[in-house]
Amino acid sequence: MKKLLTKPLVLIAFILIFTVSVVARKIYLYSADPSGEKDCPSLFPTLAGDPAKPTAVQIKTPSIALPWSQKGGTINDASCLNKTYIYGLVQVKTIEDIKNALLFAKENGLKVSIAGVKHSMGGHAFYQNALVLDITQFNQMSFDEETRLLTVQSGASWHDIQNFLHPRFAVKAMQSTDIFTVGGSISVNAHGMDHQVGALGRTIRSMRVMLADGSIQRISRSENPELFHLVVGGYGLFGVILDVELDVADNVIYEPERRIIHYQDFPEVFEQDIAANKDYGLFYGHLSTDASSFLQEMLLYTYKTIPDIETDIPPLGEVTNVKLRRLVLNLSKQGPMFMSLKWWAEKNIEPLLEACTISRNQAMKDGEACLVSRNNPMHDSVKYLRNDLAGETDILHEYFIPRRNFIPFIDRMRQILLDHQANLLNASVRVVHQEDIALNYAPADMFSIVLYINQSTDAAGNELMRRVTSDLIDLTTELDGRFFLPYQLHYTGQQLERSYPEIRSFFAAKKQYDPDLILTNTFYEKYAQDFN
Repeated sequence: MKKLLTKPLVLIAFILIFTVSVVARKIYLYSADPSGEKDCPSLFPTLAGDPAKPTAVQIKTPSIALPWSQKGGTINDASCLNKTYIYGLVQVKTIEDIKNALLFAKENGLKVSIAGVKHSMGGHAFYQNALVLDITQFNQMSFDEETRLLTVQSGASWHDIQNFLHPRFAVKAMQSTDIFTVGGSISVNAHGMDHQVGALGRTIRSMRVMLADGSIQRISRSENPELFHLVVGGYGLFGVILDVELDVADNVIYEPERRIIHYQDFPEVFEQDIAANKDYGLFYGHLSTDASSFLQEMLLYTYKTIPDIETDIPPLGEVTNVKLRRLVLNLSKQGPMFMSLKWWAEKNIEPLLEACTISRNQAMKDGEACLVSRNNPMHDSVKYLRNDLAGETDILHEYFIPRRNFIPFIDRMRQILLDHQANLLNASVRVVHQEDIALNYAPADMFSIVLYINQSTDAAGNELMRRVTSDLIDLTTELDGRFFLPYQLHYTGQQLERSYPEIRSFFAAKKQYDPDLILTNTFYEKYAQDFN
């Protein structure tokens, strides 16, 4: 009898050990820090250039010494899908470096692109066989407390700016995470958590820009206003942003609040409660990705000002539990059960882990409140979004919808995503106000819907993403909205013009300010030819 039991027990033990090993390996893979940049197959070979035909130039100005960090080779962006062959990468640190690079390019028949952290996902920071300016070390800054003006070079990151201003002052407008450069954020006219301020362009007093011919212009809403409105949200096509004067805010103390509502109640809740109450300094919302409440349940995050509080504000810390956050996100890609777990954790576990950076006792005496400074919610370098998972990547979309059309947009977007079985990881809602820039994503007050979608890095995954993008863009324009341009180039020239009727005048102005078309990128080269 004992011998009869031995074999089944051994088999069961083997199965258990094997199962535990597989699960442990998956947990390790899904939570592990990335070993480096991902290497994905190039899904847009016509835009990447031919490696067998690199740009060959007869150097006419050998005396111009440039700080090359790369000669030849490839460059990519955060999507990992836009591997592009370039002439070289120049690590600029001074204004003279930038001027010399533009002169070198002009005299040797090269195009120039401008790159920060390369989180635009359609080749907006480079072009095939171009000379690419890496501005990330062009990052000096100074602050005048009397005028409340921050003067900062375009390669500085928001992470560094926050550390520079903290603890007394804070950024007035920036993207919702801190990894981006000032120049990159201005070039897309980024927006973030401050629903009262809106987009970054509203906080710019002035800036200096180097045009393609090497001349320097100071621009603002009153000085060279046409060029100002072209550079803000101009995707680096009109000049290299040198330095910017930005308004800053006090680093006020907030009490974070959360509430769960039905998405159909959101427009009224926002208008009558959040927008009407000036004590709310920051806001964003998340829509459910759980199959049982898909894009119906909504979690609102608000930050309410605590006035007249005296407290010591500690230094800014980095986001904690990075591996756990990465694990939860990557598990959610594996199916509905894990996605439901992620949404449940956001509602029930995250509040328990929330970093109350200001001591409860110190702040409120009664020990009840969780308080943060203004800088804290935006001081997030989203390291948990990066991973070593092969064959997949995560793609951003963003759609700006008139506030009256929020509910019909969500209803029809839900059906599009379900029909295509898109793997939606996150859906955020933010607020933008009417803008007046040349390539304008908000001709009226809008809600911004930001989607984060997982896709496979093969032709099938790319085709699915193309169909999803096309359908969402058509829906957006039908409801009088506009889609954001820093992302994948899956749209047609006709869709671009329907959403941005000013695109023809935008491209015409490009030829006026840069007649030799030296400054360029993949976005411009793909679409400008449709509007000659």
